[in-house]
Amino acid sequence: MKKDKLSIIANRKTKSMVEKTAAMIFCGCSVVSIVSVVFITAFMFYKGVPTFFEVGFGEILFSTDWAPTASDPSYGILYIILTSIIGVTMAVILAVPIGILTAVNLAEIAKPKTRGLVKGAVELLAGIPSIVYGMIGYMVLNPWMYKLEKLIYSGDSSHTFTGGANLLSAVIVLAIMILPTLINITETALQAVPDDFRKSSYALGASKMQTIFKVVLPTAKTGIASAIVLGVGRAIGEAMAICVVAGNVVNFPWPFNSVRFLTTAIVTDMKYATGTHMSVLYAIALVLFVFIMVINIILTTIIKKGDLHD
Repeated sequence: MKKDKLSIIANRKTKSMVEKTAAMIFCGCSVVSIVSVVFITAFMFYKGVPTFFEVGFGEILFSTDWAPTASDPSYGILYIILTSIIGVTMAVILAVPIGILTAVNLAEIAKPKTRGLVKGAVELLAGIPSIVYGMIGYMVLNPWMYKLEKLIYSGDSSHTFTGGANLLSAVIVLAIMILPTLINITETALQAVPDDFRKSSYALGASKMQTIFKVVLPTAKTGIASAIVLGVGRAIGEAMAICVVAGNVVNFPWPFNSVRFLTTAIVTDMKYATGTHMSVLYAIALVLFVFIMVINIILTTIIKKGDLHD
């Protein structure tokens, strides 16, 4: 057999071995991911479900009285659940338009120098630890909110002043924190839209803005929806920053009330909770877990339905 033919066969065998090895590594990683999800799900249900039967579903989910260390303890987390739902919803409503329009500017409008500057700032935002957001919110945002609160509620003796640590402060901090996720993923989705789509739109006489909003954004809607899903997940799971700026008091989530989110309820009480109190914290974690899963399923279903209609 000729030498060059032997070389080709040897290369094929080497290539085949590399591909098989890579496939095995990828398969192993997938198995680890699936096992991790199954283990976490099973653990959450194992630790959380018995508490609901011990304390009562109604007592935990529909009561507003949270006093776990009282002589006659109560474990109602309705206000905490409402705070998480309303706070995350407001943060997403605030962040999504800013994030998408920033991504449009980066991907479609900005000059390379401006794009590099803004992109660098966004990546810097993504790398800042959450506790730093909380400290900045506490030092800068809370005093502003306190001034606004005093202006609105001056002369109202029934209002309990929060010093600026309230739901609005938490919403603003959360919105800023999810911006990098929204911007980066949305920009990637916009850049993935083929240039032929833009050229075809221009050829039909459309302006740049018409092309962006009528062609590019609708084409990239699946990627944008994924960015929103990840942003919602980041907002729901955040604990450290909002623990600092939200006041951490169980109240109905009015804008100028100090409030406590599901995550901060766990973080705050975990260090001294025992017995049933500790079990209820696992129940809160289970509620948070189910909350995230339901939102992901709903948004994923909406994305798939959109794809089918296309």
